[in-house]
Amino acid sequence: MKKMKIGLLGCGTVGQGVYKLLKLNEKKYLALLDGTELEIVKILVNDLEKVREDIPYNLLTLNPYDIIHNKDIDIVIEVIGGTTDAEEYIIESIKNGKHIITANKDLMATKGQNILELGNEYAKLVKYEASVGGAIPIISTIKDNLVSNQITKVMGIINGTTNFMLTKMFSEGRSLENVLKEAQELGYAEADPTSDIEGLDAARKIAILASIAFNRRVKLSDVYVEGITKISIDDVKYAKQFKSTIKLLGIALIKDNAIEVRVYPTLLSLSHPLAKVDDVYNAVYLEGNAFGNLTLIGKGAGGLPTASAIVADLLTIAKKINKGTIIEVENCSCYLDLEIKKIEETSSHYYFRMVVVDKTRVLSKIADAFADNNVSIDSVIQKKLPEGKAELVILTDRVLNKNMKSAKEQIENLDVVLEIKSVLNSEKEY
Repeated sequence: MKKMKIGLLGCGTVGQGVYKLLKLNEKKYLALLDGTELEIVKILVNDLEKVREDIPYNLLTLNPYDIIHNKDIDIVIEVIGGTTDAEEYIIESIKNGKHIITANKDLMATKGQNILELGNEYAKLVKYEASVGGAIPIISTIKDNLVSNQITKVMGIINGTTNFMLTKMFSEGRSLENVLKEAQELGYAEADPTSDIEGLDAARKIAILASIAFNRRVKLSDVYVEGITKISIDDVKYAKQFKSTIKLLGIALIKDNAIEVRVYPTLLSLSHPLAKVDDVYNAVYLEGNAFGNLTLIGKGAGGLPTASAIVADLLTIAKKINKGTIIEVENCSCYLDLEIKKIEETSSHYYFRMVVVDKTRVLSKIADAFADNNVSIDSVIQKKLPEGKAELVILTDRVLNKNMKSAKEQIENLDVVLEIKSVLNSEKEY
C-alpha cells in the first residue's frame, strides 16, 4: 500500500483530534486517495510520559527536527500555537521540502505573508483553514467556491468564548463578571481571558478573512479593536427594548476601493442572521455582488471540529501530490494595494447610554450637540432614576466615527449630562 507520511507538531486537544479523525475515517480517506494511506509517523510533544489515549508511544518525540529533517515526511501539521517556535518550525519545514497545514491564527495574522511567500518560493502548499472558525469552511469558501464574486462584506461571530458570555448575559440577565467565571469553569475561557474578552482573538481572525476576501494583506495592526469588558447588564436590557442583541463582531468591508476592518461589541437587530447564533458557536456572514448574502454557522473550536478543517486541508494537499499537480504554487492571493481606512473615517449607527439631570430641555440640549456634529437621532428611550436623575438611551442614524466622537465630547461637557455610561456600535442594515 502506498503511504503519504505526516509529521504532527503538537499533541494537545487539536493534535489528538487530528490523530483520532484520521483513524475514524480511515477507509473513506483511502478511497478518496485511490488507496494511498495517510500515516502520521512522528508527533512532537513536550512530555513523553503524559498519557495519550490510543497514540503509540513510539510516535512521540521531544525533538522537532525528528520531523523537520525527516526526508520521508511529505506534510507537516502545526498545532502547537504561539508564534516564536511555530514560525521557526514552519519555515524550516518548508525549506526541508514539506507542505504545511497550520491552525495558528496568531502566526497567520502577524507573519502569514512571509510564510505564504516562502511556500511559493519553495513550491510548497501552505493551508490554514483551521485558523478561523474551527469546523466552518470559511477560507476555502471565500478563496475557491466564491472566487467568481467580489466579496463586499465579511461579518462574523468568530470568538466562541465571548459569544457564550454575551448569550448568557442576554438569556439569563447575569453580569459579565459572573458569566466569565462560568466560562472559565467550563474551559471556554483561559485563566487569563484577555485575548478573548479584549477582542484580540477575533481581530486576528478578521485580519485573515479580510486579506483573503479583498486580496489585500491586512495585518493585525490594521484592525481597530474594542472588547466586551464595558458591556453591562443595563446595555443588554436596552438592547432587548430595541429588539436587538449584543454580539462581539469582526467586520470587514470594501467600499470605494478602500477597506474597513474592525472588531467591537455591536447592537445587532434580532432579524439579522447572526443574532440567533448563540453559546460557543461561530458564524460568518458574507455579502457578494453575485450571491447576495450567505451565512455559515458551526463549532468554532474543539478537538474534532478543528481537526475536521485540518484534515480537509490534508486531503486537498494529498490529492495534488498523488496527481503530480504541484508544480507552481500560489499560496498568497493578496495582489491589490488598497487603502485601509482609519476608524475615524468609517461610519456606523451608534448607541449612547447616559445619566442626565431630570429636568426640562435636557433632550433638546443633547439633540443640539448631535446636530452640531451632523449626527441624526433615530430612537430615544428615557427612564427616571432616583435623586432627580434620568437615564437616556439614544440610537443614531449612520454617521462618521469622527463626528460621533466629536458629539460625545461636546455632550460630556454639557452641565445637564452627569455621565456617559456606554457607547456601542449598531448594525441596522444588511
